[in-house]
Amino acid sequence: MSDLDQLTQSLSRNLKRWRGERGFTLDALAARAGVSRGMIIQIEQARTNPSVGTTVKLADALGVSITTLLDHERGAQVRLVPESRAVRMWSTEAGSSTTLLVGAEARGPLELWTCRLMPGEGTTSDPHPEGTVELLHVTGGELTLLVDGRTHPVPAGTSAAFEAHVPHGYRNEGDEPTAFTMTVAIPPVRRSAPGNA
Repeated sequence: MSDLDQLTQSLSRNLKRWRGERGFTLDALAARAGVSRGMIIQIEQARTNPSVGTTVKLADALGVSITTLLDHERGAQVRLVPESRAVRMWSTEAGSSTTLLVGAEARGPLELWTCRLMPGEGTTSDPHPEGTVELLHVTGGELTLLVDGRTHPVPAGTSAAFEAHVPHGYRNEGDEPTAFTMTVAIPPVRRSAPGNA
């Protein structure tokens, strides 16, 4: 089984599991995530590989990390993730990329990312649920952080924290590659009461 097939199967299994644990119907999850009911059915039946944006929306709506939706190994108290198992979520031909290193579910999803942006490139994110916080540390180059329409230069060696329930993004406006590590902390989703799905 290829890595992509394994991710597709893991996403299918985990999406069904978490939707069931949250007590969400297909329609309820579609409404919460802003993803069509048909797309959710295709994902749960392992018939499609959704975009990163769709996966993020589903994870946010369920209150779990992307790692949890893509994870095929569960249950260990200590989980080591070798570099070869980190999940490349986005990349460009020029060499920019974001990689999800590891995630956890304690007190709400928590994700650790490493990101690399080549000169002139960037990426954006839809708003996360209210209460989501992102922390980042720039290890090379200078990052231009965009939060709710405002830009913030973040040079190498500098860290930043922000509330991520607004549109945000990351750009490299310099002449050298930018590298940074980022943590995303998402508040837990409250389980639906019976009849509210």
